[in-house]
Amino acid sequence: MNNSRRYRKFEPQQKRIEELEKTNDRFRRVYFEYQTMSDELWNLETSEGASIPDDFINAVKLQTSYLEDEIEDWLLEESSED
Repeated sequence: MNNSRRYRKFEPQQKRIEELEKTNDRFRRVYFEYQTMSDELWNLETSEGASIPDDFINAVKLQTSYLEDEIEDWLLEESSED
């Protein structure tokens, strides 16, 4: 996997994410799920194997988007506490 592509959306907040992963079990689970879903989405969209139904890909995109929103909420909440 190309690490430069992975999770670029949250790259500027990486230090905050690492802190949250150490101190917040729920955040750690959500962020892990986001990483997993992002990887799966990348694999689905770039694989040359079997055809994947658009509905399935759209469902994975939607779930990934929900996870991104939840992560962003945590990062905003943490930033406002500083």
